Amino acid sequence: MEAELAVEPQSLKKLSFKSLKRALDLFSPLHGHFPPPDSESKKIRMSHKLNTEYRGVKDTASSSAKAAAQGKAQQASALSNALALPGPESSMDPQKGVPNKDIVVGPTIQSSSSTDNGFPGKSTAVVPARGSSERNFSTSAIMERIPSKWPRPVWHAPWKNYRVISGHLGWVRSVAVDPSNTWFCTGSADRTIKIWDLASGRLKLTLTGHIEQIRGLAISSKHTYMFSAGDDKQVKCWDLEQNKVIRSYHGHLSGVYCLAVHPTIDILLTGGRDSVCRVWDIRSKMQIHALSGHDNTVCSVFTRPTDPQVITGSHDTTIKFWDLRYGKTMATLTHHKKSVRAMAPHPKEDCFASASAENIKKFSLPRGEFMHNMLSQQKTIINAMAVNEEGVLATGGDNGSMWFWDWRSGHNFQQDQTIVQPGSLDSEAGIYAMTYDVTGSRLITCEADKTIKMWKEDETATPETHPVHFKPPKDMRRF
Repeated sequence: MEAELAVEPQSLKKLSFKSLKRALDLFSPLHGHFPPPDSESKKIRMSHKLNTEYRGVKDTASSSAKAAAQGKAQQASALSNALALPGPESSMDPQKGVPNKDIVVGPTIQSSSSTDNGFPGKSTAVVPARGSSERNFSTSAIMERIPSKWPRPVWHAPWKNYRVISGHLGWVRSVAVDPSNTWFCTGSADRTIKIWDLASGRLKLTLTGHIEQIRGLAISSKHTYMFSAGDDKQVKCWDLEQNKVIRSYHGHLSGVYCLAVHPTIDILLTGGRDSVCRVWDIRSKMQIHALSGHDNTVCSVFTRPTDPQVITGSHDTTIKFWDLRYGKTMATLTHHKKSVRAMAPHPKEDCFASASAENIKKFSLPRGEFMHNMLSQQKTIINAMAVNEEGVLATGGDNGSMWFWDWRSGHNFQQDQTIVQPGSLDSEAGIYAMTYDVTGSRLITCEADKTIKMWKEDETATPETHPVHFKPPKDMRRF
């Protein structure tokens, strides 16, 4: 009795899966790998398709030839203009001698054909009426059927954490890399901006000036300027030759959450808790536009040289494309169900990814067509994402999860978890910002345990040691 109780009852679903696997093992040892194509079977299949496709046409041609012969005989004997409709023998399949269902005698088309005496006669070609046949023949029947394949992911080496930098006294909220790829800066909840050497990770400089946490940083590629924005509603321009603030941009009514510098024009874009993305002239400190249209905090923004030049993501779950000339909305994407906290444009392709707590989605540019969802779900609030030229998309979550994706296929090839530094709580394993360096070979993450972590690819990994476990999706949701 006790032995019977110890046996765990198996569900019907489990049993059916077991029997299915048994059947696969028995009948398909290769698990779905098709045998090499056989030329003989292909020939038989093609001839069958051709017969199925063109049988109606062949029968129509033979019956019309008979009808034409009958018409000529009648014309020669009785000189009448009556049409010779095909008799029962014309509606029989000449090959099998059975009535041909596919031929339906439609309206007879009279075409003028030259007779012996030079006058146009009337031929009686019987053409099946359009749309009246039981089976709609189409040339697609004889086309080679190629199964649609989801793109296989490119193999990427797994990434590993190789350096942990500590120095901030609060959550590290923002990061930006210098265009010369020699240093990077981080902004923190301790109200300071720190500049670090990229190669060694040593602290070079600490800048103070904000009175609240710093949520956004950007470095100009054309000037020696760095821009910062924070919860104190302030947007500052730092001259890195003098290491001091030379301009402030006043206008936000609440905390500023994101920041971006236009790649070709001297303008700055900031988005904040007042639901507005503001466009500033860098030199004159003037506000050019207030891009209003979102219903909630603007928490992510990026810019590009061509239209749409400004793309914003918001807590109102929408992504908006903006026309920079008129300050108007060009398009609104409503595919997400939750806040769009992070976006990442691909450095080479005209597309970008956006992340919210329910999914990561890819959209094409400039029109914003939805491409596909990523094939897994991180199931956490994603605060930061970045993509490099090799097509490695990294996403960082509130729970400290670091996921790496293949950009083209959307396959999640690595799931990692950041380790909090000693003395921190496990709940402080959140990732707030991340960026690749200019080469795309180093990844910098900013975290809630007050550290900055640097990641690189594992040089020892090979496709044999870390194979791609890829299963193409069966059903892809449209949105």
